[in-house]
Amino acid sequence: MVDQQRPQVEEINISQEMKTSFLDYAMSVIVSRALPDVRDGLKPVHRRILYAMHDLGMHSDKAYKKSARIVGDVIGKYHPHGDSAVYDAMVRMAQDFNYRYMLVDGHGNFGSVDGDAAAAMRYTEARMSKISMELLRDINKDTIDYIDNYDGSEREPVVLPSRFPNLLVNGASGIAVGMATNIPPHQLGEVIDAVLAVSKDADITIDELMTDYLFGPDFPTGGEILGRSGIRKAYETGKGSITIRAKSFIEELANGKTRIIVHELPFQVNKAKLIEKIADLVRDKKIDGITDLRDESDREGMRVVIELRRDVNASVILNNLYKQTALQTSFGINMLALVDGHPKVLNLKQTLQYYLDHQQVVIRRRTEYELKKAQARAHILEGLRIALDHIDEIITLIRQSQTADIAKEGLMTNYDLTDKQAQAILDMRLQRLTGLEREKIEGEYQDLVQLIKELQAILADKEKVLEIIREELMEIKERFNDQRRTDIVSGGVDIEDEDLIPEETIIVTLTHKGYIKRLPASTYRSQRRGGRGIQGMGTNEDDFVEHLLSTSTHNTILFFTNKGKVYRAKGYEIPEFSRTAKGLPIINLLEVEKGEWVNAVIPVEDFVDDWYLFFTTKNGISKRTTLSQFANIRRGGLIALTLKEEDELISVRLTDGKKHIMIGTKGGYLIRFPEEDVRTMGRSAAGVKGISLRGADEVVSMEIIEDGLQVLNVTTKGFGKRTPAEDYRITGRGGKGVLTCNLTERNGDVVAVKSVSGDEDIMIMTEDGVLIRMSVESVSQTGRNTQGVKLISLKDGAEVATVARIASEEDEDIKEDENNEIEEVTSEENDPTPSE
Repeated sequence: MVDQQRPQVEEINISQEMKTSFLDYAMSVIVSRALPDVRDGLKPVHRRILYAMHDLGMHSDKAYKKSARIVGDVIGKYHPHGDSAVYDAMVRMAQDFNYRYMLVDGHGNFGSVDGDAAAAMRYTEARMSKISMELLRDINKDTIDYIDNYDGSEREPVVLPSRFPNLLVNGASGIAVGMATNIPPHQLGEVIDAVLAVSKDADITIDELMTDYLFGPDFPTGGEILGRSGIRKAYETGKGSITIRAKSFIEELANGKTRIIVHELPFQVNKAKLIEKIADLVRDKKIDGITDLRDESDREGMRVVIELRRDVNASVILNNLYKQTALQTSFGINMLALVDGHPKVLNLKQTLQYYLDHQQVVIRRRTEYELKKAQARAHILEGLRIALDHIDEIITLIRQSQTADIAKEGLMTNYDLTDKQAQAILDMRLQRLTGLEREKIEGEYQDLVQLIKELQAILADKEKVLEIIREELMEIKERFNDQRRTDIVSGGVDIEDEDLIPEETIIVTLTHKGYIKRLPASTYRSQRRGGRGIQGMGTNEDDFVEHLLSTSTHNTILFFTNKGKVYRAKGYEIPEFSRTAKGLPIINLLEVEKGEWVNAVIPVEDFVDDWYLFFTTKNGISKRTTLSQFANIRRGGLIALTLKEEDELISVRLTDGKKHIMIGTKGGYLIRFPEEDVRTMGRSAAGVKGISLRGADEVVSMEIIEDGLQVLNVTTKGFGKRTPAEDYRITGRGGKGVLTCNLTERNGDVVAVKSVSGDEDIMIMTEDGVLIRMSVESVSQTGRNTQGVKLISLKDGAEVATVARIASEEDEDIKEDENNEIEEVTSEENDPTPSE
């Protein structure tokens, strides 16, 4: 009985097999697909495309050939992948908005900066560009190594001679496994100058290279690079980030309107999508003031026109477009390339040095090739010279020989010639026996002797090799150099010279609908109690002023939203408008999200460690956090307080850690407790209970209070009063509080509870935008359980929206009518109005 053959099963460790297989795959992607070689700056697919075109004779001075023919040759001989991958790579090399110096000269539709795809490869034609010829120059002079292609039927180059530093000139980007490269393009002349500098001074520093030769990236689409710090970091470490901004200008029209003209975009920004994004922002009212948007680009250049409304500030609109669209982008630099087949992050000097080393190898190998060729030719000419000196005897020897082999053997024996020399004599034409031809042979031989000496001298002297590299690089620079396209603007994105901005006291107002502006504090004058006030802000029928504060142009203003986030801005960053203008949408100043609005605004002069921010929410939750935790706030804001469901942030106050806190509610109750009762918590903590609310009551104010001060209550119907702080006993946090105001239908609900000293002024604002400034001292002082007195005369149905304390000022001239009511002072001298 014959045993059945059992299948051969090899047991393997699945974990080890997965590890080995994945590493093999990763290295294949890294080395053979995604990363460029530091020597020629090309990935394998780009190198194969250029070599295939060179091999097909598609040089820059020849006719265009179908792209499909090129792609077919590449995938058939060298690149066994999909034809779309090869064609896409070739298309990019032919796009002037993707390559700083195009390596393929395309004929036909090769796409556009609007994101339009290239036509199919059967419709387009291509050939090598003039500069790409320099990448392959001298490739047939044994300057580089070759390897077998994927099936061993062809030979392909390992690297191209690359007679200019293509890695830096055109840059590279690619995602491998576990790593990625993103090298920006540069201006050809600057890169060559930097290579020359390294060749002359091996100890040159990166700082010197940046200062004198290679100033920074130069993108094909132009634009502006903001600041040099990101460039310096990338050049010194191989990694960094730079900010690129579109080039634009503001154009004033005859009708008084302005418009923004964008004529250069950041690198790799899709123009059509950019215009669509701007249109979306205008439609969603995230940017207010744009009336028309047109793309007027043509073959002469790019031109995007943004028409503006007459009453808006063009600079503010442009800055907000920078913030919210791709008119300003970041480019993360990661100078990763293959060095001897291994990925390595390189700084600027290393990149230049590796290229210089490659060129030395290319020049040496080319010199050795030319030396061998010259020596071989000289060897033949030496044999011909001997033949000419003994021509009669050699003719006789050849005539007497029965065969060519016998004649060759006789020449080698009688005249001490080599096989090649003897064969050259046998192949020599009779016309070479003329006198003129003899002189040519002698002249050629003497020239070769001189050439051999020169080539040997080059190989013996490294400095001669470097000098040849310098000469050839200078030749390329003279032929292909052009002007820098990307400007490098000094300073960073958010850097302002505050010394150039006058420091002055300003009033900042923010409406319920989110319109913000600043005004000089002198715009408003003190008026007596009961006055009708002056129009402080033009608002829509459904909008009203909600926040008002007095600060300095140089102070930082923190904006806390109902969702518990915090944003920041400098006082001078808030746009200045006229007294009656509604202001700028705050979404154009801060990156607030949809459904998020500012509920607390406080100024900060300096972020010190021993000061605190005290928070209170609508549901009575309180929290205390050190001010220093808010020193660095990102453009998109930070979480300042973690809120529970259906809760909102109501108020934030700056404290020294030793104050008493009072929390007032809409229903007329108030609690007073030491802030130490609330322990210090982290920035994103939720907090603890500050006051226990009765029924549907909610918190309207949180203030700092101490003995000697008074508690100011203002109601929605315009009534108010002052009560000594001593009337409110100190309790622990979390209590229900005591009655602070007797509320009736006549005076309405409590809208604000403020701690005052009596020396300051208050600003009372109504929902319809009317505001009045008065001295706190003019408000009557009564007990806790009273209604108060009338502070402002309201129109039918109007209510007080909010109340703010501001610094007092000396009494100004005021006019009283016979009814003792205050009228608006219209004199320009007494009522200065800032220009928009």
